[in-house]
Amino acid sequence: MSEKKVRTRFAPSPTGYMHVGNLRTALYAYLCAKSQDGVFVLRIEDTDQERYVEGAVDIIYNTLRETGLVWDEGPDIGGGYGPYIQSQRMGLFKQYAEQLVREGKAYYCFCDKDRLEEMRLVQKASGQAPHYDGHCRSLSAEEIKAKLDAGTPYVIRQKMPREGVTSFEDLVYGHIEVENATLDDQILLKTDGMPTYNFANVVDDHLMGITHVIRGSEYLSSTPKYNLLYEAFGWELPVYIHCPPVMKDAQNKLSKRNGDASYQDLVAKGYLTEAVLNYILLLGWSPKGEEEIFSLPEMIKAFDPAGISKSPAIFDPEKLRYINGAYLRAMTPEGFLEKALPYIDSVVNRDCDKLFLARLLQKRTEVLSDIPEQIDFIDALPDYELELYTSKKMKTTPDTAREALPHIVQCLEDIAPEDWNEEVIHARLFAKIESLGVKNGWLLWPLRVALSGKQFTPGGGVELAALLGREESLARLKKGMEKLQG
Repeated sequence: MSEKKVRTRFAPSPTGYMHVGNLRTALYAYLCAKSQDGVFVLRIEDTDQERYVEGAVDIIYNTLRETGLVWDEGPDIGGGYGPYIQSQRMGLFKQYAEQLVREGKAYYCFCDKDRLEEMRLVQKASGQAPHYDGHCRSLSAEEIKAKLDAGTPYVIRQKMPREGVTSFEDLVYGHIEVENATLDDQILLKTDGMPTYNFANVVDDHLMGITHVIRGSEYLSSTPKYNLLYEAFGWELPVYIHCPPVMKDAQNKLSKRNGDASYQDLVAKGYLTEAVLNYILLLGWSPKGEEEIFSLPEMIKAFDPAGISKSPAIFDPEKLRYINGAYLRAMTPEGFLEKALPYIDSVVNRDCDKLFLARLLQKRTEVLSDIPEQIDFIDALPDYELELYTSKKMKTTPDTAREALPHIVQCLEDIAPEDWNEEVIHARLFAKIESLGVKNGWLLWPLRVALSGKQFTPGGGVELAALLGREESLARLKKGMEKLQG
């Protein structure tokens, strides 16, 4: 008999932007399926209408497509297990809940809000954890029929075992046991006929043939309840893979509510989609070797759920910057320019060789949003302090700059406009350095500062002179000389 085909699902609620933790769940579910030649299913869980956000379904579709996590079955493409939108599956949940009632594994509960509130107050006063007291669990058939005939509102609750333990194996957290006495008789169907999240989840996962359930560790405590439902129906349990939480720091979970970055925020800040996905892969999962940079096809080859950690994953912005920088440096200059152009154009309006500028920026940029600050001197020389001419490393001061700038001007004025390029500028300046018998920095540091009004720029003085052109470079150098003369 052949092994059952692996089927995983990503089942988000359309409540807004794609959180980093949510995207990680989608990635792990996708990789778990694809690494075993399985099927990745997208299901939209939209039954909580109070939290529904207009346009959020499109955000889910767009994010998954942008990141390459393309589903094999889903709302827009169909498949053999649809519909794939939970609100379109409403008719089937009631029949499954009522099946459990008929089999004595669930029951009608007619308790109204007042009784439940009074029960909770009594439990609180006596130091008990809030739980349903089982008041309707043993109603007679006559009592139930009378209440149903009278149209008394009801919920359907699962009849939990009162003794023994429920245990399960998790691929990440190992063997987990829960005392059944601690489990509440959970509601399966609400008074309005809508299923609860837990119930709909189990029924949908079974009906869609999901073999591996990948989700956050916050669902570990609910898993015994899920399993008791599977057992009540006589259904095969899925393989569970619970992932550690993504934390902002040791105490706080990453949360959009607290202003933490969503996938959309990170892309807007200038992070590449591929780099974000690569970083999210490493949030709680470790590869076997030293390599940390993975394309999506490489992730599929390398992924093994055994590499998922139990420990919370701390979101490290510096690590994300490092990975993003590695992706930027690996691009062709033309590819980098295409990504960088909106950031360049936001501050550069003068005519210049933008591919040349992109080559300078590419070596020194980790995040695209770093670009404007690096090049905001190109359109106009900013006002700057003379102290910028001081560099301990280059052994320069405003006094040495006062001496160096006339040499630079004389050297560059001798270059004809048609010969003005990086190679010629470099050759002339280094010939001057040799003839003066000075260190490179003695001449090149004041050149950089005079041209940019900055100590740190995408390129050195030679590249900046080539970029700005002969006329602008000489004008800035002469302005620097005047500034130094005071």
